[in-house]
Order: sequence, then C-alpha cells, then structure tokens
Amino acid sequence: MNRELLMLVEAISREKNVERDVVLGAVESALAQATKKLYQGEVDIRVSIDRDSGEYETFRRWLVVPDDAGLQNPDAEELLMDARERVADIEVGEYIEEAVESVPIGRIGAMAAKQVILQKIRDAEREMLLNDFMSRGEKIFTGTVKRMDKGDIIVESGRVEGRLRRGEMIPKENLRNGDRVRAMIMEVDLTLRGAPIILSRSAPEFMIELFRNEVPEIEQGLLEIKSCARDPGSRAKIAVLSHDKRVDPIGTCVGVRGTRVNAVTNELAGERVDIVLWSDDPAQFVIGALAPANVTSIVVDEEKHAMDVVVDEENLAIAIGRGGQNVRLASDLTGWKINIMDAAESAQKQANETDAARRLFMEKLDVDEEIANILIEEGFASLEEVAYVPLQEMLEIESFDEDTVNELRARAKDALLTMEIVREESVESVSQDLRDLEGLTPELIAKLAEGGVHTRDDLADLAIDELTELTGQSAEDATALIMKAREHWFSGQE
Repeated sequence: MNRELLMLVEAISREKNVERDVVLGAVESALAQATKKLYQGEVDIRVSIDRDSGEYETFRRWLVVPDDAGLQNPDAEELLMDARERVADIEVGEYIEEAVESVPIGRIGAMAAKQVILQKIRDAEREMLLNDFMSRGEKIFTGTVKRMDKGDIIVESGRVEGRLRRGEMIPKENLRNGDRVRAMIMEVDLTLRGAPIILSRSAPEFMIELFRNEVPEIEQGLLEIKSCARDPGSRAKIAVLSHDKRVDPIGTCVGVRGTRVNAVTNELAGERVDIVLWSDDPAQFVIGALAPANVTSIVVDEEKHAMDVVVDEENLAIAIGRGGQNVRLASDLTGWKINIMDAAESAQKQANETDAARRLFMEKLDVDEEIANILIEEGFASLEEVAYVPLQEMLEIESFDEDTVNELRARAKDALLTMEIVREESVESVSQDLRDLEGLTPELIAKLAEGGVHTRDDLADLAIDELTELTGQSAEDATALIMKAREHWFSGQE
C-alpha cells in the first residue's frame, strides 16, 4: 500500500505539474482530517509521511500557551507549567506531541481523500500561477470583466483573477462582462478564494502609474510625480518635478497637443487632470495647487500645519471650486490644511488674533497697551516666544532697554509656570471615565479641562462647534469624539 501511495503521488505530481512535496502534503492533510473524526472536540492532528518509504506516523499535539492566558481550547492547548512537567525545556508557541494509532489509508473514504488532495493541488496550482504573475513586477492589472460577485467585479487576466471592489471603481462607470479593464494592483490577499489580487481604479496610485506608462521621462528619472489627489471620475491634481532643467515638467506630461494627458483622461472616464509644478516651498506649492485661482496673499501656520489663503472676490468661487472640490484636492495634494478667505475675512481674523494677543500680554505680563502693541508689532504672538526667543533678538527692539527685556522675559516665564500648574490641577479633576475614552490624548484632555469639561457626560453634552472651538479639531474629528462619548447613553451603561 505504501509503495502504491508513492506511485500515485508521482503520477499526480507529473500530471498536474505540481511538486511532489505538495501532493504528499495533501495526503497528510487528508489522513489528519480522517483521524480527527475519531476524537471528541477540536483536536489537533499531524501526520508525517516518509518521503522515501511511504511509511507514515500520526501525532496528536497540544500548543503550549502562557499560564496567564488560560486555555481557549483544552483539546488542543496546554499551559506552560503543565507542559514543562512533560518536556522541561519547552517554550510558549511550541507543541507537545503524542504518537497515536494511524488510520489505515483503506479506511479513508476514497472520494473524501480525493477531494482533499485535488483541492490542495488546485491551491498549489493557483499559488504557482499567482507567484508567476507577481514575479513580473507589473503594477497595473489588465484583464477582462469575467463576472460580478456581490457588487465586486472579477477581472480575469490569463488564468489569474483580480477583484475590483465597488468602492474602488470610478463612480458612474458602467462595466459589463467582456469589457477590457485596467486597474492598479493594491495588494494580494491569499486568504481570498478565487480572486486574491485586490484592484483599484480610484486610487491616486493608479493615475501616477498611468502617467508613468505614458511619459517615458518619468521612467528615465528626468521627471517625478511627487503627489496626486483625485476625485475619481471628476477631477484630479498631480504635482510634478523636473530633475533636468532642460525638461519642462508640465508640458512633458501634457504631451504634444495633449496626447499624453488625454490618454490618462480617457482611461479614467473623462477625469480632468490639473498638472501642478511641485515646490519645496510649501506656500508656493499651495499657490500652484489652487490654480486656476489667483492668490492675493498667504499666511503659513507651521504649528497647525495650515495656511490662510486670501483671494479677491472674483477668485473666491474658483479657489473653492464646485462643492469645495478645488480647495479639497489642493489640500490633499499638498498635505496642508487650506483656509480660503477674502480680504475682509482675513483682516477680521487678523484683528481678532491681534486683540487676543494684546489681551494675553496685558493680563499675563501685567503691561500696558503700548508695551503689548510693541510686542505684537515686533512679531510676538505668544508667551513662549517672549520667554524663550534668543535674548539678542529682544534687545534689538529700539523701544526696550535691557532691564525691560529681562523683566518681560521673567514675567513670561512666571506666567507660563503658573498656567502649567493650573493646567495640571485642572487635568487632575478630570474623571477617569473621560480619561479612558478612546481617541483622547493628554493634550486634548488638558484643553477640555481648561474649558470646564471634566466628565464623559460633559463632553457628550457639547455641540460640535463648541468642541472645535475648545480643541481646534476639525468638525469631523469633533463629531466622532462626541458620538464616542455618547455611546454609553444608548448602551445603558454608566
């Protein structure tokens, strides 16, 4: 029987073009499955076939788990302390094995064994095909729509299948069986049956790869696409950089009479593409990204990673775009939060900030309005700046002598220390249920405490605009945090 087994394995291996070890592994799996049926519970069985003689042994085994973890499956697990009574040097994650009686091959249902073996072989063939496909290093999957699967589209390329999920399709794009499709390979998930290659037509990476195929200069290293932002099927922006002064990055990507950019647009259901010149100066990059709007002025806030962009009335609608599309894409492209405003809004905001800084200096430094105004005019906006900017910079202010500078710095440091003590005392008053709320950082807790929010219910009672004003969060983040705080209201928990 053992000799016949090896002959059968050899025959299947040659017929299916699958390695001999894979077929033997399938037989071992079939024998293990049959042995498990002789036991009660979820036991773990391992079968080992000698590759030369065909003789095989069967073992029941237990996974060694930490003592404090407890047994999730007593039929196939053993605590470390118990395991070491049997094997002194065994470690967590290893197995204790015990030889058991092997099931004769003749007792296995022929059909069941055949099904297990054939399934293993199919899996092995599938994996070989997949490995062969992935070894080509292709980033774009080109194939034909084969079928629909619960809203997803299965795309076939040769004998390999990819899955294009509904959320990764271009909106309003109608794909039918037999249609030719190109999509970006995002990941390979071998746990998925049938179509393990996950595809996307809406990802920014897909547009970048399409341009790479259309623009040889990118592959040659003369040009580089630094970033991409998309509203799939509608509009997109890409930022390009030339590594050769002789090459015009925008013109090269557009191509003669727009041939290159049009090829990308046609592939993406008419999605319009704005090509932006990348700059290592964030402000200049943002100005370019907001095209075709003309920017009047721009204020950069490094701490908040945000920019206030001022445009005139004529350009306001252009800068924002339909439904906020232009500013949203520009923000995604540059990685900066962009606040579009007209001159009047900018002036009002600047006036509010100036008033706030003036009140802060007058109150915390105990100075009159004249001194506060001098500090503001010299570019100071916070107590930290007054306390810790290099001494020489403050000594260069004509209106201040050395004694005045030293006194202002000392008062600023004292005020900061006092504020920190008050902040710590306020944070200590925050309830544990609020501290434990998922998504709250120590910085957010401190801001909430300063605003009088000390319990989970206090937070849950806030309106979204109240929370954004307290913490400086976006409306989206504030909404999520408030809803998290309200969860216990609906679950009946305290």
